[in-house]
Amino acid sequence: MMDGVFISDFKNLVKAVQEFEGVTRKSSIDTVTSLLTESYNVSGDVVIDIGDDASAIDIGNNQVVLIAADGIWGQIMNVNPYWAGYCSVLVNVNDIAAMGGKPLAMVNIMSVKHDEIYENLLAGIKDGCLKFGVPMVGGHLHPDGEVDSLGVAIVGIAKKDKLITSFGAEVGDKIIVAIDLDGKPHEMFELNWDTTYDKDKQLVQDQITAVQYLAERDYIKSGKDISNPGILGTLEMLLETSDKGAIVNLEDIPKNENISWENWLKSYPGSGFIFTANEENCEFIKKYLKDYSIEANVVGEVTGECSLYLVNGDGEKLEVFNQKTNPVFKSKKE
Repeated sequence: MMDGVFISDFKNLVKAVQEFEGVTRKSSIDTVTSLLTESYNVSGDVVIDIGDDASAIDIGNNQVVLIAADGIWGQIMNVNPYWAGYCSVLVNVNDIAAMGGKPLAMVNIMSVKHDEIYENLLAGIKDGCLKFGVPMVGGHLHPDGEVDSLGVAIVGIAKKDKLITSFGAEVGDKIIVAIDLDGKPHEMFELNWDTTYDKDKQLVQDQITAVQYLAERDYIKSGKDISNPGILGTLEMLLETSDKGAIVNLEDIPKNENISWENWLKSYPGSGFIFTANEENCEFIKKYLKDYSIEANVVGEVTGECSLYLVNGDGEKLEVFNQKTNPVFKSKKE
């Protein structure tokens, strides 16, 4: 039972997740990464395979530099350049946090066709930097671009032997969904679950360091930040990287009661993560994150089947993703 009633349209909910643009637009990732495989680690210092939230480069003394980059959807740039600037900081900081790292600094590449967006775009970037405490230290500007676009890259640092990666999920691990439920949909983007803009900057920054604390004490085995593919799409990306599957109980996913299940599963939260962990660590993770306004719960278990199943309140079980027939980004296998 969910929200007091059995979900009568469970098949349509699963179909909506499968056909969600945030999921389907990831399908080209595998083509890109396969073409770059030969050049990915020419230095020999890259310590994890391609395909995670950030890459990690060994710099000695049990430390790695984390490097990540994100581009902002043109839809956001065209509708609300201020929010595009703010989110360009948020998404990059979350990529470093998801690896158990400390974000250090960012650079950006801006292409601007319409001069009137400059002020709002840069104001959003500035406010994002002030909120998360991470500086924007430089970049490159195309002042006569054919389109308005924004890409941001970030560097961070972490302990080499304490990294959270997408490669670490093992059969039997418990799956934890951790989301700040104290938020609201952005007024212009209903799937953007904003949990940071109206919060005190210290709490927002503490949410990042809370993940680092759990990583450095070996509470988390694998993880990703919840991004554009939503809760289940992000989990599937982690599972594909680890060559694993999962069974997830819908009712156990932390949820704001004012949002429909379809929108919630598709939402991109300002602070939200998928983790896997040993069962004995789950209660501590839940209690620790709760102190930082993050509601965490065990929602299922990792399997060796390479399919992601969702179970509803009356026990109906449906396959959401299958790595041979409808993966998010892995090449379909014959």
